[in-house]
Amino acid sequence: MAMQAQDIEQLIRASFPDAQIEVQGDDGQHFAAMVIDESFRGKNRVQQQRAVYAALKGAMDGPAGALHALALTTKAPE
Repeated sequence: MAMQAQDIEQLIRASFPDAQIEVQGDDGQHFAAMVIDESFRGKNRVQQQRAVYAALKGAMDGPAGALHALALTTKAPE
């Protein structure tokens, strides 16, 4: 089942309620997301991105994953 940008934003927002989140993509499988959240402060990029992927709750796992590709940018607010 194809996902929509708003579906991805809702999954991320559940784990990062105060984050600034922008998700782009309209083919149902390939998306780009920017997540800016205070909880990322002091964490390296890999730790930040792992936290966001965890928030997606398996949407990218295996051949049945609804989300095929996500270009992810994460950072703490400036």
